[in-house]
Amino acid sequence: MTTRSKELHQPYKMRYDWAEGFKKSLPVAMGYLPAGIAFGVLAQVAGIPVWAIIMLSIVLYAGAAQYACLPMLSAGLPIGNIATNIAAINLRHVFYGMPLLQYLPKNKLAKIYCLFALTDETFSVMTSLPNESRQSLILPISLFNQSWWVLASTIGIMIGSTLSDLVPHLDFALVCLFAILAYEQFQSIKRYFPIGIAVVSLAAASLFTSNWLLLVAITICMLLILARGFWVQRGMEEKSNMAGETDDQ
Repeated sequence: MTTRSKELHQPYKMRYDWAEGFKKSLPVAMGYLPAGIAFGVLAQVAGIPVWAIIMLSIVLYAGAAQYACLPMLSAGLPIGNIATNIAAINLRHVFYGMPLLQYLPKNKLAKIYCLFALTDETFSVMTSLPNESRQSLILPISLFNQSWWVLASTIGIMIGSTLSDLVPHLDFALVCLFAILAYEQFQSIKRYFPIGIAVVSLAAASLFTSNWLLLVAITICMLLILARGFWVQRGMEEKSNMAGETDDQ
């Protein structure tokens, strides 16, 4: 068997660009460091054990859900209630995975990890990259981003309640990070319909409930996105049919 044929029969090995992944993760680090430190401080003040705080950043790794966990853990709510709330908060991640499925690693463990680590910030970075470089960067960016978050949480634990006394309302840090990312995404793609769908969904959800506002708003968003996709597809089919009829004539 020739050398060329041997190469063709060898399993495909993905080459990841770790150096470039580290560079692409640095803007996220600038947001994760203050937000993660704030989480660590608030968790320490709430009386959460140090090991549990670190495990939340490793096993859960969802900024908004982690912040939401703190009052629920402090209040001693049942695991079922906490899990339901976390699932509602993280429901949006279902949409994040869809456009990136074709760029996931071929290795099963790496693929599962990338889906697990697909946060708002990682999704924002990945969708801003050229299509040809996404597959080589999705694992490094995911891993580096989580590393920044775990590091920041650990620093927050070490600082403890000192920073909480000096800087009030630390829990607003993550909201600021989301706002900045949303603005950067809008500047990049210049699409107004996601903002319109979000505003309409939130307004409609507020008319029905206050206790399940996020879950209802996300559900309405899903329905509106599906309706828009159906409408766009139907319009394309009608144009295609009209073009076919014109050609026949």
